[in-house]
This record gives sequence, structure tokens and C-alpha cells, in this order.
Amino acid sequence: MYLLGYDIGSSSIKVALVHAQSKRVINVTRLPKQEMDIQVPHDNWAEQAPEMWWQYVCEGTKAALAATSIPPADINAIGISYQMHGLVMVDKDFRAIRPAIIWCDSRAVEIGERAFQKIGQSKCLASLLNSPSNFTASKLKWVKDNEPDLFSKIHKIMLPGDYIAMRMTNEITTTISGLSEGIFWDFQKNEISKALLEEFGFSKDIFPVIKDTFSIQGQLSDKAAEALGLVAGIPVTYRAGDQPNNALSLNVLNAGEVAATGGTSGVVYGIVDKPVFDKYSRVNSFAHVNYSIDNQKVGVLLCINGAGIQNSWMKQIAGHGLTYNEMNALADSIAVGSDQLLIFPFGNGAERVLRNKNVQAQICNLNFNVHTQAHLFRAALEGIAFSFVYGIEILNEMGLEISVMRVGNDNLFQSKIFSETIATLANCTIEVVETTGAVGAAKAAGVAIDIYSNIREAVQEQTIEAVFTPQIRNSKNYFNAYKNWKKLLGLLA
Repeated sequence: MYLLGYDIGSSSIKVALVHAQSKRVINVTRLPKQEMDIQVPHDNWAEQAPEMWWQYVCEGTKAALAATSIPPADINAIGISYQMHGLVMVDKDFRAIRPAIIWCDSRAVEIGERAFQKIGQSKCLASLLNSPSNFTASKLKWVKDNEPDLFSKIHKIMLPGDYIAMRMTNEITTTISGLSEGIFWDFQKNEISKALLEEFGFSKDIFPVIKDTFSIQGQLSDKAAEALGLVAGIPVTYRAGDQPNNALSLNVLNAGEVAATGGTSGVVYGIVDKPVFDKYSRVNSFAHVNYSIDNQKVGVLLCINGAGIQNSWMKQIAGHGLTYNEMNALADSIAVGSDQLLIFPFGNGAERVLRNKNVQAQICNLNFNVHTQAHLFRAALEGIAFSFVYGIEILNEMGLEISVMRVGNDNLFQSKIFSETIATLANCTIEVVETTGAVGAAKAAGVAIDIYSNIREAVQEQTIEAVFTPQIRNSKNYFNAYKNWKKLLGLLA
């Protein structure tokens, strides 16, 4: 028996095959080799073709099967993780009527802020836990206002993971967790928010049927099975946004547990056992994967849009063919603080942690007689780490104390400089775990078909690859560098 998991990112599609009984990872395939295209028709826009995701899902599935020789008939369930906050719209023929507006698109910021004021800040925060801000609901309102002909063709709206599930099962469904990340869910009334529908002028008819996160959400159709190289009838049994799913993958399920990731964007995600909110919506609260009306587990999400994307940009512009490991080695030759070179990674759209300001990326204090390529590499890593710590201070204000942070072994946290900077400034231990979102989604798929008795059983027994702890001896230099960075940020933002 095997389980199949997908992670639908904005950079790549990952496919994981896991042996159900042993939980052994058989294969993880990532496509494409280069990052997927993000279309930017105008400043602060970001779009992708949903069909492109499906294309790489199909190619990745066939590649994973070919690499393992696992018979398709031996796959028992499918789980899906996906990039959050995107908007996909389909017509009555289930065809996307425009490119998806993805998570880092900033066009709807002003729409969300106006709705926040008109609905009422206290009402929004108490019921939605967030401002509508730049989330899926506000993006849909932008389409209604600016592309009315396309809006009139909408049969259903969905999140990226809902679209992939639709392509697999020919059924359009969603989850409470998904609706909450789109800022559609009323946590007080436990229903799609009537106040938001009225403010934006949306009909409830455009929303999919709601399914439990761990449930039979449909079965693989004949057409989808042929495209994927699988057999018809395999159930889709799990679906969640990438950050809640990342937390699940890291066995972060209960109050006080914290996960983080440093991919294209950077995230710290902590669990609380009741609905909470930040009055400035600098961090955001969503229904966690194990949320229910009777057991209200909520994930508090700190997101830094400009994280790994800055490191990728630095590699392309200044790396001159170096690998990330080689860049890290050069950075390690420079002292903490990068000889006062400061880099701010906020060049990937409006930043929620900065109250939706778009301050762009900045390189400050550059001295042509002092700073080298290695300084740039270190300052870039430190700048991303400082932005994490800046957000962690907000989480601390909300009462979420971090003693141990669990992270995956496939992102920025592989960097010693990055991880030790956060560990020192946040005074926490960072555990690097050997897992990925696609692997977590595969394991989670086994819960609804009773391979595992509960969620915790599905994701326990993980291997810790590395541990980073606060650098006590050199802590003064870390804190001085962060103090200078934060002071300058106050002028920029």
C-alpha cells in the first residue's frame, strides 16, 4: 500500500510516494527543473496559469512512478498541499476563465482595506480574525470591479488546491481551512461570512461544497487517471494550504507548537487553541488542518513575502554560477553584521508584517571600498533572518512564546548563518526535520482511509537532521546588527 502526495507551489510541483505501513519515503520528484513562470502583467501583479500546475502534476506523477516501478493499482489515497491565498475561477465547463491571481499579487490591497473600514475593524477581527486585506476575497472583488465580463462567467471560485482536486475528481469542493485562508469564513457563526458577501456583492452560489480536511473528497476520474498514469477510483482524502500542511508535516498540531519555512516566502506558523487575532493584521490567523467547530485549533501565520526569492535573486545577479552551498561558504567568511551592510528583503509585493506597505527591497550602507561579494551573500541571509525575528516579536506580543521551532530540510534553514541568526535573536532552538510538504500530504492522506488511527500517528517518528541553538558568546554582535537593521526599517516603512 502506498500514499501519493502533492505540493502545488508557485515555484515548483513536488510529488511524493510514501509506503503506508512503514511511512518510508520512496520517492520525491520535483518539476520543473527551473522555477515555474510567474506572469507580471503590471506592477504588483502576479499570475499563473492553473493548467500549468496540472501539466506538471501529470508529468511529475508519471516520473515518480517510472522511477519506482510502483504499480498504480497499489496507490490507496491522494493528499494535496497547495500555495495559499490564490484565486482560481472556472465556468460551467470547469475551465479556468483567467490566469490564477496568486498569493504574492498585491493589486487588491486597497480594496481589502476599504472593506475593513466599511464592515468595521472590530467586527472583521472578531469574526474573520483578519482584515480582508490582500487575500482571496479581495482579489475576487477586484475581478468583479475591473473584469465584469469575466466575473459574470464564474460558476465556482476556488483555491489552487481545490482546482487540482477538481481536475482529479471532476468535483468542485473546498474546506473550512481553505475558506478561512481566503477570509471567507465567519468563526463566530461557523459559516461563510454574510457580512463579507454583502460588502463585496458575492453570491453564495459561487462557493464550492465544503468537505472535511481529512475525508473522501472525490475519486480519480477516468480522464484524470489516464493523464496521471494512475488508475481510476483512487480517493483524494486530504487537502490543505502549504503552511498549515507544512506544520502538519513537522508534527505541529497542538497549542504552543511552532513550525517555520523559508521558501520563496518565509513563514513562522504557531498553533493556539482558540481564535485569536492581531489588531493590525500584521500576522494572520486561519483554521488549522485539525480545526473543527468543537476543537478550534487555529494557526497564527507570520509571512514574509521577500525571503527565499531574495536569495534566489542574489544567486542570479551576484552568484556568477555559484551554488547555494558555495554562496553560504563565502558568507561564512564574513563576521556577524556584514560590516554594517544591511539588506531589506521586501521586494516581492506588499508585506503584511509592515501593515501592507510595499517598501521594496533595499541595500543600505554599501561601501565600495569595503564590501565584497561575500558581504552581499551574508547581508542577504541576515536581512531575511532579521525580517523573521521582526515578525516573531509580533507573535510574542500575542502571547505565542517560541522555545522550539521545527523546520523542513529543504529551504533557507539549511543555512547555518540564517538559522543561527534566528535562534540567537529569538532565543529558541531550531530543529531541522527530514520531510517535505508533499511527504506530509501523502501521510495525511492515510488518515481518512483508516491506515492511521489519527493525525499524530500519521506524522510522528521523524528524523531530526540538525539542531541550531542560540550563539551566546557572540550574541551581542547579533543583537547590535539587528538593532541597526530595525532602526533603519523604521525609516523605510
